[in-house]
Amino acid sequence: MCGIVGYLGPKPALPVVVEGLKRLEYRGYDSAGVAVVRDGRLGVHKSAGRIHVLEQSLDLNAEEGHLAIAHTRWATHGAPNDVNAHPHIDASGRIALVHNGIIENYQALRKYLTQQGITLVSETDTECLVQMIGLRYRGDIEQAVREVLLDIDGTYGIAVICKDEPDVLVAARKGSPLIVGVGKDEFILASDASAILAHTSHVIYLSDGEIVRITPQGVRTTTLNALPVTKELEEIEWTLEQIELGGHEHYMAKEIFEQPEALRNCMRGRVDGKHGTVHLGGLAEHWRELTRARRIVLTGCGTAWHAALVGEYLFEELARVPTETEYASEFRYRNPIIEDGTVVVAISQSGETLDTYAALREAKQRGALSLGVVNVVGSTIARETDAGVYLHVGPEIGVASTKAFSGQVTVMAMIAAALGRRKHMSQPSMELFLSALSEVPDKMQRILEQADLCREVAQRFHERDNWLYLGRGYNYPVALEGALKLKEISYIHAEGLPAAEVKHGPLALIEEGMPVVFIAPNGFQYDKIVSNIMEVKSRGGHVIAVATEGNREIARLAEQVIYVPDIIDPLQPLLTVVPLQLIAFHAAVLRGCNVDKPRNLAKSVTVE
Repeated sequence: MCGIVGYLGPKPALPVVVEGLKRLEYRGYDSAGVAVVRDGRLGVHKSAGRIHVLEQSLDLNAEEGHLAIAHTRWATHGAPNDVNAHPHIDASGRIALVHNGIIENYQALRKYLTQQGITLVSETDTECLVQMIGLRYRGDIEQAVREVLLDIDGTYGIAVICKDEPDVLVAARKGSPLIVGVGKDEFILASDASAILAHTSHVIYLSDGEIVRITPQGVRTTTLNALPVTKELEEIEWTLEQIELGGHEHYMAKEIFEQPEALRNCMRGRVDGKHGTVHLGGLAEHWRELTRARRIVLTGCGTAWHAALVGEYLFEELARVPTETEYASEFRYRNPIIEDGTVVVAISQSGETLDTYAALREAKQRGALSLGVVNVVGSTIARETDAGVYLHVGPEIGVASTKAFSGQVTVMAMIAAALGRRKHMSQPSMELFLSALSEVPDKMQRILEQADLCREVAQRFHERDNWLYLGRGYNYPVALEGALKLKEISYIHAEGLPAAEVKHGPLALIEEGMPVVFIAPNGFQYDKIVSNIMEVKSRGGHVIAVATEGNREIARLAEQVIYVPDIIDPLQPLLTVVPLQLIAFHAAVLRGCNVDKPRNLAKSVTVE
C-alpha cells in the first residue's frame, strides 16, 4: 500500500522522485523519504507526515545526483515517525532501500542481525532487509539482493541503491506491484503507473519472483535463481490528463462525476443493444466452460465485496447459476470446497489486493476456472487469472472507491446477461436488459444534477455520530456500500443492513433524530420497505429516502427524499449508490476531513 519511486537518467533525480511521490500519495501518506546517490555519497532525507512536509525540508536543486529512490508510507510495523520512515540504510551507510509489503520472518532476522553486532534503529521489518543486504554485499548490489531475498518469507516490492554503484538501480517484487517506465535514456521505477506517466507511457511489468537491474545501458530482468526473463514493453492505457484533478478540488468528486462517461467507456464495443448481444473479448475462449459452470464464487474486499454481492444476485437471477460471495481474506484461510465446474471471480480495482490475489491463487490450485474483474491493465490479478474483463473506467485516485464500484457492477451485469442468454434467456429479454443497461449513464447524469440536494442532507445530519443504511434485495449491498463510504471518509459510525433485519436487534439503536437512510426505489419489495420505514419513524429516527422519480407517497414518510430515475431491479444499484456517494463526500467536506486521503487507509491494500 506504500508508494515507491526510483529514477536513473540524465535529469536531476530528486525533483523527479518527489513529483512521483505526490502522484502516489493516495497509496500511503503517514511518512515519506528519499535517498540520492551523488559524487560517491548517499544522501537520505525523510520525515513523518505528508509529502509536502518532506518537500519543505528539501532543497530540490541541491542534490544533483541522477540516481534516487523515494517512498511514501502506510505504516504496518512501527509508528509513523522520522526513524521508521523509508528509505532505510545499512550499518555501513552505503546502501538504501525502500519497501512495500510485510516481511513475515523479520523477528528471526532481527535476532540474527543482533547476533552479528548490528544495531537496529527502527521498529520496522524493512530495516532488517537492508541490513541483511549490507552484510551480504561484496561489490555487486544485485547479487546481494538476490541472496537475501532467497531467505525472505513474506511480500515485498523493493528498490535498492548503493553509493558504490552510482549507475545501478535494483528492484524486485513478490506480491507488491512494481513497474519500470522506459523513456529516452531514462528509467522510472514505480509501484503505480501514475508516477510514470509524466515521463513515458512505455513500461515493463515485473512479475512475482523477478529482479530487475537498471543501468544507463538498459534493463535486465532475471528470476531469483538468476535465470534470464524476456519482458515485453507495454503501453499504459491511461493519459496524464486522466490522473489530474481537472478543475475539481477533490479526486473523489471528480470520480463521482466521471461515472456516466466511465460506464460508457466500460460498455463501449461490448454492449450491442440493437442485436441484443454482449461482446467480452477476455472471455471469448471460455464461454463453454462458463455455460457448464455449476457454481460461481465471487471474492473481493471492501467495496469490491459489495460489488460482488450485487453480482451474486445478478448471476443467480439472470444466469440461474448458484453463486456465493466470499470475503477474500476469509476464503484464503479456510478449507474451501472447490468442485468440478466451479468458477472463481476475483474482483479488485487495483488488481493488486493481496487477500484477493491469495484467494484466487488458492482457488486455482484447487482446479477452479479463475476470472478477474479489475481496472488496472497489467496488474497481478489480471495476469494470473485464466481470463477476465477490464473495467476501463479510467484511473481511480481517491482512496474511497466510487466509479470502480459502478464499473464492477456493470461488468458483472454484462457477464451475467451474456451467460444467461447462453443458458435460458430469450432474445427479447436480452434486448430489454441491454437497453436498460445502456440507459444507465444518462440516468446517472440526472442524479448527479441533484448534488446540491445531497449536500443539504449532509449539512443537516453531518454532526450526527451514528447513521443506519437499510435496503432490500439488490439494494442491500448498496446500503453496505453507502455506510462504508460514510465511515471511510467522514469518520462517522455507520452500519448497513438488510432492511428486514432491523427488527431483529438493530431497532434498539434507533433514537430520536438518528439519521436512517432507506434505499427504497420502486420494485417488488417496495411495500415491505415502507413497513420498515414506519418502524423506524415511529421510534424517532429521521428517515432519508432514495426513491424512484414520481413516488410522492414516500415524501410523506421521509424527512428528505432524493429521487433516482426508474430502472429495472437488477440495475438499481448503479443509480441508488450515487446519492450515497455524494452524501458521504459532502459530509466529509463539512466535517473538515481529508476526502481523498482518509486517516489510516490507503488505496491499494497489498499487505494483510
